[in-house]
Amino acid sequence: MNFPFYIAKRYAFSKSKSKAINIITAIAAVGIVVSAMAMLIVMSVFSGLRDFSISFTNELDPELKAFSIKGKTFELSAEQEAKLKANPALVHYSKVVEDRVLFLFKEKQLVATIKGVDAEFLKVTNMEKNVLYGHWIDDDSDEVVVGLGVSYKLSMGLFDTENAFKVFAIKPGTGAIDNPESAFNERHLIPTGIYSLKNDDLDEKYVFSSLRIAREMLELKPNEVTNLEFKLAPQANPTKATAEIQAILGDQVVIKNRMQLNDSLYKMLNTENIVVYLIFTLVVIITLFNLVGALIMIILEKQNNIITLHNLGVRESLLRKVFLLQGLILTFLGGFVGIVIGIVVVLIQQRYELLRITPELGYPVKITFNNILLVSMTILVLGFIASYIAASRVNKKYLKHN
Repeated sequence: MNFPFYIAKRYAFSKSKSKAINIITAIAAVGIVVSAMAMLIVMSVFSGLRDFSISFTNELDPELKAFSIKGKTFELSAEQEAKLKANPALVHYSKVVEDRVLFLFKEKQLVATIKGVDAEFLKVTNMEKNVLYGHWIDDDSDEVVVGLGVSYKLSMGLFDTENAFKVFAIKPGTGAIDNPESAFNERHLIPTGIYSLKNDDLDEKYVFSSLRIAREMLELKPNEVTNLEFKLAPQANPTKATAEIQAILGDQVVIKNRMQLNDSLYKMLNTENIVVYLIFTLVVIITLFNLVGALIMIILEKQNNIITLHNLGVRESLLRKVFLLQGLILTFLGGFVGIVIGIVVVLIQQRYELLRITPELGYPVKITFNNILLVSMTILVLGFIASYIAASRVNKKYLKHN
């Protein structure tokens, strides 16, 4: 067995003659366990919250989305459509027309986004499963599906034949408006469904209609769209597919993936994750001061033994290595136990949802290999630094006879 490791193991698992040293060592070990456990649990909580937040947008946002670079709309030719349909990387694509308009029901009004979609839309997104009440729109009808927030704000139900649900869109054009009554396109709609993505902003944002209604309200051409939404084949390379779509549609559009569509959300989540990691890294550093103190006290207690070993021919570097390894043993075992406890706690929360955001929704947590690796490396690296600082006390001055 390696000599420094053998001595370090003896020192790590044997009790000191001093109760104070035993207590400080125990506190250091418990501190490492608790800090590793807490770091993993909090990182798992933020991983769960990240997935929970992104899940709202993933229900609505497609894998790829094409926008016009100049203006709100662009034209899609029959040749371009044929090329998109022939592309093996694309399973489905949906033509969409959307813009902000005014909705009126009884005495209440609300500005929201009308989103006209074709029959392919449900093959690109999972929106139909988010319809809480009623049903999805029939293509080429006057039916609409409204968000739960829109329904609440307008105090509107479904299949109301007595009260009209109206939409108003400003007619395109230039110059001053002479007659306000003729400045808007108006249409009566039939609410047949209410959707909910469990996100207030998204539930208050959209009213889904057929593509025909949206085009007529905004006075667009039959081949004009505001964006295209794509669903990729399972084996498709997103980067390559983006380049192929760009080549088909030309420079008139820009194509974004889900992360780019929600870049501000991703930046916020990543920033929060980094800040939390740095805070708990600081907690680990403070905890490891106890380890430095415990090792220094053990070094002072074992001074006579160390000097004897040195006189027998053991090099100074090997003697320092003894206490470096002792610190690493305590760090490794404490970190391992803390991570195991943290994993158990997270799994219990996943299984039983003991902590809840609402009575129906458990606090989201998620165990990831990256988090386990990050916590492990953080504990080990900081433990190595702390152990090295303590082991440096074994020097020429220390090895001199008193």
